[in-house]
Amino acid sequence: MEVKGRRWLALLVLCLGFFVVLLDATIVNVAIPTMLDSLHASLDQILWVVNAFLLTFAVLLVTGGRLGDILGPRNLFVVGLGGFSVASALCGLAQDPNQLIVARALQGVGAAILSPQTLVIVSGIFPAERRGAAFGILSGVTGLAALAGPTLGGLIVTNLDWRWIFFVNVPIGIVGIAATFLLVPDLRPGKRHRLDLVGVALATAGLFGVVFGLIEGQRYAWGAVAGSWLTIPEIIAAGAVLLGLFLVWERFQGEPLLPLSLFRNRNFSVMVWLSALWQFALLGFILITTIDLQSVLGMSAVRAGLTTTPFTLSMVLTAPFAGRLTDRIGGRYILMLGFVLFSAGVAGVALVESVTSTSFTFVLPLTVAGLGLGCVVAPLTTEAMREVPPAMTGAASGTLNTSRQIGSVLGGAVVGGAVLQSQLTSALHDKALATAPQLPAPFRQAFVDSFTNAAKGGLEVGRGQSGGAQLPAGLPPQSAQLVQRLVHDVFASAYTTAMRPTLAVVAGALLLGALSCGLIVRRAQGLPDVQAEAETATKSIREPAA
Repeated sequence: MEVKGRRWLALLVLCLGFFVVLLDATIVNVAIPTMLDSLHASLDQILWVVNAFLLTFAVLLVTGGRLGDILGPRNLFVVGLGGFSVASALCGLAQDPNQLIVARALQGVGAAILSPQTLVIVSGIFPAERRGAAFGILSGVTGLAALAGPTLGGLIVTNLDWRWIFFVNVPIGIVGIAATFLLVPDLRPGKRHRLDLVGVALATAGLFGVVFGLIEGQRYAWGAVAGSWLTIPEIIAAGAVLLGLFLVWERFQGEPLLPLSLFRNRNFSVMVWLSALWQFALLGFILITTIDLQSVLGMSAVRAGLTTTPFTLSMVLTAPFAGRLTDRIGGRYILMLGFVLFSAGVAGVALVESVTSTSFTFVLPLTVAGLGLGCVVAPLTTEAMREVPPAMTGAASGTLNTSRQIGSVLGGAVVGGAVLQSQLTSALHDKALATAPQLPAPFRQAFVDSFTNAAKGGLEVGRGQSGGAQLPAGLPPQSAQLVQRLVHDVFASAYTTAMRPTLAVVAGALLLGALSCGLIVRRAQGLPDVQAEAETATKSIREPAA
């Protein structure tokens, strides 16, 4: 079949693979409290369940794109989808948090190999006048995954088991691989590329050091790790140094993983910064609210997913209009409005949250936050790619996607790890002290100490849990029920208290993004020439004879 005749079917296959990766990134959040309970995991462990995927995904995105140049994008798409499916099965079979973390890291590897190939293949099989429509469909898949993830995840967790959020990827992957060989053309670049292995090693080690330190810092009281001589600040500093060496190394490479020449364009540089910023805010926001809805307010996974529907629905409905408006007036003020609305929605959630909140409590602030995010996603991508030379679109796309994933990793590490855990540890101690007088005198100190010990051992925040606090030893049976209620009340009240300053960090980051939009330079001319160049560049990609 000619490429022209099957391009839309090929796009459908690419969307399927892209969808399953994006869906998995959102569907896991709803299952977090259930996984905490089932695997007896601590908060820092469950953060690694989220961040192991995001970290490997972020670090290897550009590498995956370069491997596609060397081995062919269709081949790498199949390898990525196959690896992602196998890793999904391993996630579902995990028997403890560590096994799940390793399997999630493998999922990230598969996703990083798969995702960059989508842009390359679409660029190769669609002419310039059709490419916008094709990328529009891919953007719609992003919104669909965001909308379907929480609700579908809630249904699976409630009616089946959390493991099925991973098992469901396996048959989809098998169908996707078969359809790829049948419908997706085997495009090959006209030029051979090489892989910067030193750059891969430096970037991977550097990011791992920074993120590990941020996630594990609270657990080790920002001191030595597990009795070793190495401290958390030293690990973070070493990671930062390695990232600095990575940037220096890239300056002298003929084909760097990260082409630094891209950053000579101010708008592209600003968009990379804003991409990391909104993903930082989004991941932190979702993580905090998901735990709140299920662990504090006691909602089922389905109800928690439905509660967040105003956020995702308003985002999906707003994004297409924001993208079209950007083509007419530019993205500067649309992006600024988007960051302000997103910040206002996050602040609104913090203001209305209480231990008696219901789903209806959050409708307005979540809707405002979704409207803001909808004004960010499409305009940001449009502005980032508007002036990138056609020969560098692949590298630019990989860099942009990498910045998003790094933002997600840091959002989980800083907001969910360092800030939330620090605030929750302090709030648990204060609330326990205030509640202890309701207990018999011999058990008051043990009651307070149980929350202090919980913080040192890694906070547990699964549904119906209490931060990991244990009932005081020797408690009379007739008093156990009262104390159990007090333990949960302390946790719920402490989490609500800790949630507000933590969300303030998220809202502040978004306001910083709004201010950064003032750096965007509007250039309306030259677009037809760029499209003509893109068409010429596309001709350099050929389909080999069968």
